[in-house]
Amino acid sequence: MGMLAKRVDAHVGGRIRDRRTGLGQTQEHLANALNISYQQVQKYETGANRVSAGRLYEISKILQSDVSFFFEGLDETAAAEPLGHGGKNRSTIELVRNFGAINDPLIRAAVSGLVKSIAKPETDVS
Repeated sequence: MGMLAKRVDAHVGGRIRDRRTGLGQTQEHLANALNISYQQVQKYETGANRVSAGRLYEISKILQSDVSFFFEGLDETAAAEPLGHGGKNRSTIELVRNFGAINDPLIRAAVSGLVKSIAKPETDVS
């Protein structure tokens, strides 16, 4: 599962939790209405388990909201959330994300050339 999918799962889960708590319901209330364990609700809310489309529809009815509610604010969240890992992979992903945001083809070419020239190992030592 890709990083974007994980972020969407976590966002939807957080929105489920926000709506449930806003209505004053416990995880047990929602779990009983869905005929599942409260631990499963907990996994949905943390994004550990993905909520299927059918289950999200059921949740929206129980929590008296539109399905779209659970996706509101997703774009801002996806861009703002930190990446889930560190080190070289993180910096590579950040570089690719930022490079993709450069619209000017001349600047993109210049940055690409710069990165290539820096990345080449020094072969001429003498």
